[in-house]
Amino acid sequence: MEEKHKTLKKNSIISLMSLFFQSGYSAILGLVANLVLTIVLAPEVFGIYILTLSIISFLNYFSDIGLAASLVQKDSVSNDDLRTTFTVQQLLIITLITIGFLLTPIVRSFYELPSEAIYLYWALLVSFFFSSLKTIPSIKLERKVQFQKIVLVQIVENTVFYITVSVLALLGFGLMSFMYAVLIRSIIGTILIYYLSFWLPQIGISTKSLKKLLSFGVPFQTNTLLALVKDDLILLFLGKALGLEALGYIGWAKRWAESPIRMIMDNVNRILFPIFSRMQTEKERMSQLLEKVIRYQTLILAPAFVGMILLMDRFVDLVPKYSKWEPALPIFYLIIISAFFSSFSSPFTNLFNSLGKVKTTFKFMLYWTAMSWILIPILTSMYGMIGFPIALIILSLTFVVIIMVAKKYVVFSFIKQIYPGILSSIAMGIVVYLTLLLETSWVQFVLSIIAGAASYTLILYLAFKINIMNEVTSFFKYD
Repeated sequence: MEEKHKTLKKNSIISLMSLFFQSGYSAILGLVANLVLTIVLAPEVFGIYILTLSIISFLNYFSDIGLAASLVQKDSVSNDDLRTTFTVQQLLIITLITIGFLLTPIVRSFYELPSEAIYLYWALLVSFFFSSLKTIPSIKLERKVQFQKIVLVQIVENTVFYITVSVLALLGFGLMSFMYAVLIRSIIGTILIYYLSFWLPQIGISTKSLKKLLSFGVPFQTNTLLALVKDDLILLFLGKALGLEALGYIGWAKRWAESPIRMIMDNVNRILFPIFSRMQTEKERMSQLLEKVIRYQTLILAPAFVGMILLMDRFVDLVPKYSKWEPALPIFYLIIISAFFSSFSSPFTNLFNSLGKVKTTFKFMLYWTAMSWILIPILTSMYGMIGFPIALIILSLTFVVIIMVAKKYVVFSFIKQIYPGILSSIAMGIVVYLTLLLETSWVQFVLSIIAGAASYTLILYLAFKINIMNEVTSFFKYD
């Protein structure tokens, strides 16, 4: 048993480090590409890209009815399970792609899209098929907690995508840049993952296997559906209600504001589910891991969000042709607040799912979805674009209730884990604010970041005796 824990810990560390490296690499690459795209392209063009991604996300929900999650959660997986999952998924994918192509005239007329947007829509449908072929090889790696191989595929895909879309945008391809980049990325990614985790596709359905997989998969996928209705369908609604330019502003603000979440929590959550699933009977270990996750995410996210709030307006002023995004700044500030609060919900929903408490997650998702469709239409009709982030803040406060429910299953300390990072970030914010009183320039901008990082590290050590380097090292110690 002890050897099993050591192997799990080792694979978890390698996977987490790989995911963080991929995030850092992709963040830098994405930052450069995002700057190029948001400088070269108009807000409404960016809005069209956000819109088409949301349409594909809607179709993606129906792609495997939770079978992939069932394979990850199960203690052991048979060849019948893999063959059944692949066959059912491909039947669903082909059906959805066919429907997607048939809906083209309706989608185009409803949003009044240009012809270039339709080509992008079709390209995303094709990439949707290639993505489905990667499911089984990816699941095999996830079950072994060997995310480093999945990360390699993502690094290659992101490199190909960002370089292609940036170069083509600079060459004047406009929206078509996304189309070519999406197709090239999907083909290369599929080839690479089969090279790293080969699985010979097999056709066939085992009734016994399907029933067992669906017993977990359907409730799990129901939660995914609610998340889809809450997030992506809301964007489709906003695209119609507020227009593509407003959707572009919302998409810009959301991407920047949630970038630390995508880099940190998305990676942590990807390995938390399989790790918690392997620890189902060891509540003490789960408790220790949960506290570590809460502690470290606060130590990283709190200063990042405070710094972004203080520096983003200067960033918009300093980057050439970036003043067109000034209307999105109020949205950006409010989404940051909601992102910080909602970040505390993610580890606990993974905890619920790994313990088989999918119905608990379902109840929260049902509440978030219902309230999203009540609050967002009302608040956007009253306050326009700004109504969307206001609704997000209200919904994010649910993390308090989630923590209370989680304490019924696992004993842990919450306030003790978060207050050092939050108080130190507030103090750091004062230091950064004072440096911003100087003349606006890139030199001042960089000095503000350095002053913020240095003051945050110093305050943590002097006030709370927390050494960042020691904390990082301790995270990877096996206990």
